[in-house]
Amino acid sequence: MVVFAPWAFGATQSWAIWTMNGAGYLLGIVLVAKRGLRWRTGYRPPRWGEPVPAPGVAASFRPHTRAARWLTRSLAALNAIVLVYTLVAALNHRAEIRSGVQEFNEHYVQWLPFSYDASSTWGTFWLYLALTGCFWATRDWLLGKTPLESGYEDPTYTQFLVAQRAGLPERLSRLLWLLCLNATVLGVVGILQRLEGTEKLLWLVQPRYGNAGFHFGPFTYRGNAAQYFNLLWPVSLAFWWTLFRASQNLQRVPVRVGDHPHWLLLPCVLIQIACPIISASHGGGVVALGLATGALGVLMVANWRASLAVRLGTLAPFVLAVSLAGYLGWNQYQAGLVNAFADDLGDRVEIYNNARLIAVDHPMFGTGPGTFADVYSLYRSRVAAAYAHNDWLETQITFGWIGLAVVLAMLVHPFVRWWIRDGIECRWDLIAMIWLALAGCLFHARFDFPFQIYALLHLFLMLCCIGCCVARKA
Repeated sequence: MVVFAPWAFGATQSWAIWTMNGAGYLLGIVLVAKRGLRWRTGYRPPRWGEPVPAPGVAASFRPHTRAARWLTRSLAALNAIVLVYTLVAALNHRAEIRSGVQEFNEHYVQWLPFSYDASSTWGTFWLYLALTGCFWATRDWLLGKTPLESGYEDPTYTQFLVAQRAGLPERLSRLLWLLCLNATVLGVVGILQRLEGTEKLLWLVQPRYGNAGFHFGPFTYRGNAAQYFNLLWPVSLAFWWTLFRASQNLQRVPVRVGDHPHWLLLPCVLIQIACPIISASHGGGVVALGLATGALGVLMVANWRASLAVRLGTLAPFVLAVSLAGYLGWNQYQAGLVNAFADDLGDRVEIYNNARLIAVDHPMFGTGPGTFADVYSLYRSRVAAAYAHNDWLETQITFGWIGLAVVLAMLVHPFVRWWIRDGIECRWDLIAMIWLALAGCLFHARFDFPFQIYALLHLFLMLCCIGCCVARKA
């Protein structure tokens, strides 16, 4: 799913959406089966953040602290509320669009969540159900220990030493490597397409709208591409710095050629940082520069006791990335930034005004998850829009204040879970970079629609999943 979603043109087409949904359902079924086997047999796999049992004693399936258990249960409860909220809105639909005609239902219950288009809300429900299975299955997998980490095999095995040098569990390291390398290949392809000037996505598909400067890589909209890389490059940079610091702490340990592959991550980080600016996305470039300032501050604080050479070395990735971006795409980015303010921000001001009217007319339960485009057509005067270009406002419109409050409560968990000492132990600078990436996407969502794109929503949830698994050192 990590690899497929962005390469399938952001998973925006029906075939890609249902492929991702099917994978999410399969992960959910596997997780339920695993839980059932554990319950029937009494087997408890070794997990990070749970007490290690003495020889001959059955393992406990609970963390040390009660706060960790209640935080996980509250997140699961909020997740269930969102699913039930969407399901009720789909069943209790106020209207349904058939063959382009909106047919109203007079028998809906007014004091329950409802929808102005049952089919759109049903599609949103199936999407959320798939993402639920993906999130909880990934969390269960990340918290589990491998046989080497559990002590089932020889702890002096070479692979175990390499995993220990990484400073992170093997499964988390594997996921981060996959995210970083996949994004780097995406970035290289996007840069090559931009230099060639082709209007086809991946040299294969001609989009229905936009020109060569409007696309980037497999993404039809360059803003979505910039959001994707802005979500990943702070995490890639933190992962590289974690591996680098671990290798410096174990310089005396005899190593072989290839035991320090973290240097491969440095050019990956440079490409990922440069891509938001090369894509010529106005908001993406601004967010990238803001993230760079925050990331530089995190690295400076984390290494304030280090030598002057190390502290100056933290500047190198940013200087090289900005130089690469300026050489390849600054002229186009600068011209696009000027035009953005000349053409009324791409007619977004009118979209915002119309969208606020919808929010005023449907304050409590909204218009139903996934129904913005259907309802907006009744309010627009000139400009048609499939998205509000403001995910905060669109969520308020479709979910209402009640649903928005539940979503906000869920967003709190990745930012507070690290403070509880049960989970995968990691340093504060690694989780701070993840928080920075999530915050950058949430800020960009104020002016664009990252959470309406399956690939971006899936990646955001993967980073939230990591944030819900790590914890500060005991």
